[in-house]
Amino acid sequence: MNWAKQQLANVAGTQEPIYGPSAIQSVTEQAKDVPYTELTKEDLRWVAMDSTSVETQTFYLMADSGHIGMAQVIYSNVGGIRTTCQFNSKIHYMDGKTPNLWASDPLKNYRFDDSKFSFYADSCALELSEDGSSYTIKSSTNRRSVVDLKVSRVAPGFVVGKNGTSYFGTDPKAPWGSMRHAFWPRCRVEGSMMTQTGEVNFNGKAFFVHALQGMKPHHAAARWNFVNFQSPTYSAVMMEYVTPPSYGSTVVSVGGVATDDGIIFAGSSSTVKHTEIKGDPDNDWPEPGAANYHWEGKTKDGEEAQADLGGSLGTRLDRVDVMAEVPPFVKAIVASAAGTKPYIYQYAPKLTLKVKIGDEVKEEDGLLFTEATFIS
Repeated sequence: MNWAKQQLANVAGTQEPIYGPSAIQSVTEQAKDVPYTELTKEDLRWVAMDSTSVETQTFYLMADSGHIGMAQVIYSNVGGIRTTCQFNSKIHYMDGKTPNLWASDPLKNYRFDDSKFSFYADSCALELSEDGSSYTIKSSTNRRSVVDLKVSRVAPGFVVGKNGTSYFGTDPKAPWGSMRHAFWPRCRVEGSMMTQTGEVNFNGKAFFVHALQGMKPHHAAARWNFVNFQSPTYSAVMMEYVTPPSYGSTVVSVGGVATDDGIIFAGSSSTVKHTEIKGDPDNDWPEPGAANYHWEGKTKDGEEAQADLGGSLGTRLDRVDVMAEVPPFVKAIVASAAGTKPYIYQYAPKLTLKVKIGDEVKEEDGLLFTEATFIS
């Protein structure tokens, strides 16, 4: 009966019954034995599920010029019936006066290479290099934002635990949903986005995430926190989500800290706390005004390590009404779901990261790009 209810929820978008926390096998359990696993090229294949899912490859950009950007391919399947793809790009000009540039376009004639390492569509290509160390992202799907970028891995990539995946379902041997994140925490980017007012150079730092939500997004998570901190020496990254009550409002967090020399530590012991709530009178979501972010783990040498970041989030960069911005296929996925009104709040304050390894403490200023997302 639980399986039948869940299948109905998948197809009709209805609210799921309360299964409880035992119905999620969190990646946190894997991380108790294996905190993280470094990625190989084989781990970067597109999955392209044939059931309800949303899979994304997203590149977050921090240009030396001060601009913040994003380039993303979304591959989405609705109910195993229809698959659609989208290319998104965004530029935050960070000058306090130029509006954000957002471009989002459906892709036609999408396909993968034989190994599913690279993605292609009309006027769009996202290619992984032969050695698995860099991506080129090219898109002329939108004249307002013509993308030509190369993102190269500096530190190794990783997943938390053995495979970076949490599983959803009352029978652990036959899960009906999943959530996976794979990271390149520290990258360099070369290239630009050509806009109607000129070329925006994005040479600088970057962060890459390959995410797969193997179920309806609002069934997997009710809230999200995303953290991408980059400084001259350190990269500190995190994805934290809270499941809906149907899965016990379980908190799942994956993240780590890296330098050019490698991963200092990574695992599932990272946390986010909103220390000030401004609130949003337009929709009643508890928009944060300040936050603390904490990572902890052990180095390869077994030393205790932790990192902390916190302070005011400043003026938000953007508030994204997901239902207004996203393509129709995502609306179809969340159609008729009670209480679902997703908003993403984006910020980019300059903060100081404090890293402690053993008894040694170092501090360094950098730029944080963070999102607080409320879904249901």
